[in-house]
Amino acid sequence: MKFFVGVTNDGWFNFLAERQPDEVNFWRPRSQMDFKAISPGDFFLFKLHSPLNYIAGGGVYVRHSFLPLPLAWQAFGEKNGVVDYKSFQHRILEHRTPEELNQQLGCTILTQPFFWPRDLWIPVPADWRNNIVTGKGYNTASPEGMALWAQVTERLARTTLFPELQVREDEHARYGEGRLVYPRLGQGAFRIMVTDAYSRRCAITGEKTLPALEAGHIRPYAENGPHRLDNGILLRSDLHNLFDLGYLTISPGDYRVKVSKRIKEEFQNGRHYYAFDNQPLEVLPDQVCARPAAEFLEWHQGIFKS
Repeated sequence: MKFFVGVTNDGWFNFLAERQPDEVNFWRPRSQMDFKAISPGDFFLFKLHSPLNYIAGGGVYVRHSFLPLPLAWQAFGEKNGVVDYKSFQHRILEHRTPEELNQQLGCTILTQPFFWPRDLWIPVPADWRNNIVTGKGYNTASPEGMALWAQVTERLARTTLFPELQVREDEHARYGEGRLVYPRLGQGAFRIMVTDAYSRRCAITGEKTLPALEAGHIRPYAENGPHRLDNGILLRSDLHNLFDLGYLTISPGDYRVKVSKRIKEEFQNGRHYYAFDNQPLEVLPDQVCARPAAEFLEWHQGIFKS
């Protein structure tokens, strides 16, 4: 089994430890490479900056994505480890020039984070080198990895967050086979995963202007709709509003858009929207398991204003 120990800013760690969020964005201001050291469902641990050479917590890895700063803030807010957007920009400028501020940010998205009290911190392994800047991957097949993982599991056993750590099969096969823990997606992770699944394009129009796009639930979270990729869809903001209000829907099976006649009846308008009626979706995720599930589309048919 693989896991990763990432070097984290002490301020980021302390800010989040006080708030105990359900997910975090472990961002890297200078990262220009994708993160492939571990797979979704593996553990990502937090190593504090020297001279605090300890592992002090971690989380379950969901995915890595490169995000514009506004989207990273909109998706995660304080879960970025700062109190507001201005502070977020200030933290980025500690590592970038003003000209580089708007470059996309490397974001490692973690769910179910844990922040141990000081008495549970783990000293870094003997093979940890002081010149490690970003982090180091470990494998339980190695003596160092096995010894470290034993300490991690011993501490996790003291909490209720991970009562059991065992390899299980995934009923939806969304994270590969034989994962140790299946990530429980939070709102921010759900939003980014849906955005990336649709290649950052509106499912109905193909629109690519990211600030105009919104990742939404097909069956709302407030109506027991889960943060699952197949319960999500990326839509232009106006279409998202119409979708949520039941003025348009998508038919299961053929993924065709249905536009309610009540737009015209109630608002004496809507010609632009009727052009989409009975048209297939412009964009669908490449992965079949990420496409809208029939069970959620069928639920949405029930709120459609026919």
